[in-house]
Amino acid sequence: MKKVSDCTEILVGKKATMDGSTIVARNEDGYGPINPIKYIVHQAQDQPNKVFKSVTTGVSIPLPDHAYRYTCTPQADQSDGLWEESGINEYNVGMSSTETTATNKRVLGYDPLVHDGIDEEAMLTLVLPYVKTAKEGAQRLGDLLEKYGTGECNSIAFNDKDDVWLLETAGGHHWAAMKIPDDSYAIVPNQTIMQEVDVSDTDNFLIASDLVEFVDKHHLNPQPGHFNFREIFGTQSEADAFYNTPRTWYGQKLFNPETDQEPTSQDMPMTRQPTKRLAIEDVQRFLQSHYNGTKFDPFGTYSSGTKDEQRQYRPIAMDRNQCSSILQIRNDVDESIAGVQWLAFGFFAYSPYVPFYVNALDTPEDYKNTTQEVSLDNIYWLEKTLAVLIEPHYHEFSDEIHAFLDGCQSYARQRIEAADQGADSAKDLPQYLTDNNLETAKELSKRTHKLFDTLVKHGLKLSITYWEKGQNL
Repeated sequence: MKKVSDCTEILVGKKATMDGSTIVARNEDGYGPINPIKYIVHQAQDQPNKVFKSVTTGVSIPLPDHAYRYTCTPQADQSDGLWEESGINEYNVGMSSTETTATNKRVLGYDPLVHDGIDEEAMLTLVLPYVKTAKEGAQRLGDLLEKYGTGECNSIAFNDKDDVWLLETAGGHHWAAMKIPDDSYAIVPNQTIMQEVDVSDTDNFLIASDLVEFVDKHHLNPQPGHFNFREIFGTQSEADAFYNTPRTWYGQKLFNPETDQEPTSQDMPMTRQPTKRLAIEDVQRFLQSHYNGTKFDPFGTYSSGTKDEQRQYRPIAMDRNQCSSILQIRNDVDESIAGVQWLAFGFFAYSPYVPFYVNALDTPEDYKNTTQEVSLDNIYWLEKTLAVLIEPHYHEFSDEIHAFLDGCQSYARQRIEAADQGADSAKDLPQYLTDNNLETAKELSKRTHKLFDTLVKHGLKLSITYWEKGQNL
C-alpha cells in the first residue's frame, strides 16, 4: 500500500484572514520522494444503488443516490486505491484528508485499529460528494468511522464559507471534532493536537456517540474535571518533540513572533490569534518553509547553524512533498466563484501555487495526465525535476527561484481579479471558469518550463569539471 503520510496542515478561520476567507491547507507528503499526483474534477451524477468497495481494506459501503461535483488530487496509479486527498465540492465545502497522527498505546489497548474499515484512501471519496457544510462533513465521517472503524490514526479538516472544522480519530472507532475559532489559526504536524473538548457544546464540538462512556469505563482521563483530547488520546513522545512540534513552533513563530517557545515544547496551544491577519501568501510561506532564517534551516550556511543543527528537525518543505493544496472559500464574492483551490506539485520551496476555480468542467491536461515515468509534459514531474536541479545549487539559484515564485504569485492574483470581474457577464459560468483556469495554468506552466531551461543552462556551467580552453595556461 502506498500510504501517504507525514503531512503538514494549517487551518485559518475567516476572522483571521485579510479577506474573510476560510482556509484549509495541507502539504501532502509521502514515505518516499515519489508518488505521482494528478488534479481532476468529478461532475455531479446520479448513482442509484452504488456501493463503494475499497481495494485496500475490502470494506463495502452503500453510497447516497446523488453525488455532488467535487475536485480532488488522487494518485496517478490507482491500483491500490483512489487517495483523492483534497478538494472542494459544488456547495463550497472543502475537505483535506488526511494528516497522519498517533493514538497512545493505552487507548489502543481498548479500541485497537481495524484493517477492514475506512482508511485515508477512501475518506474524501466517501464524504466530500455528499455534504453541504463543513460540520456535516465532520459528522458524516465520524458516523462512518464509528460504524466501520479505521486502521489508521488521522486528522481530517473541513471548511465552508463560515466555519473550519478539524476531526481527529482516536483508536479504531472513536473520534472528536471541533470548530476552529473564527479569529484563530491552527497547525497540525502529525500529532493529535485537539485540547479541551466541551462535550455539551454541540455548536463547536462533535464527538463519537460513546466517547465519554468509553473514557470513563477504561479510566483513560488523567485530568478529571477536564476533557483534554490530546492528553487522553494523543502522544507526547521524544519523537513528537523532534519530528512534530518544531513545525508548530515555526508556524507560530511566523504568525506570532512575540511568543517565546522552544521547538520541542509539548505545551504549545492548538490555536492562536495571529498578530496580523493572514493572506494566501502567508499560508504559502509557511507551507514552502524549511525553518528559513533559523539555525535549523537545512539550506542555511554553517555560520547560521552547525551541520547537526541544520538536520535536527523535520522541515515542512522537503523531498517527500507531493502536492500542496490550499482550499480557500471566499466571502467577498458570489458563491458561484467563491471556491478556489491553489495547487503546487513537487518540492514546494520551488513550486508556484496555481489558483483553480472549482466550479469548472475540467482541469488542464498537464495536471491530469500524470504518468508513472518521468515526463516534463506533466506538472508533477516537471516540478520534481526542478528540485533535482536546484537542491545541489540552492544558493546559486536562490535569486532566480524567488523572483520566479514572486512573479507567478503576482500573476495568479491578477488572473483571479480579472476573472472575478468578468464572471457576472459570463453566459456559461462553468465554461468561463474552466477557460480561465486553463489560461492561468498554461501561463504558469510556460514560466516553469522557461525556468527549467534557464537552470539547466546555468547548471551546466557549475560542474566541477567546467573548464575553458586556455585556463591556467
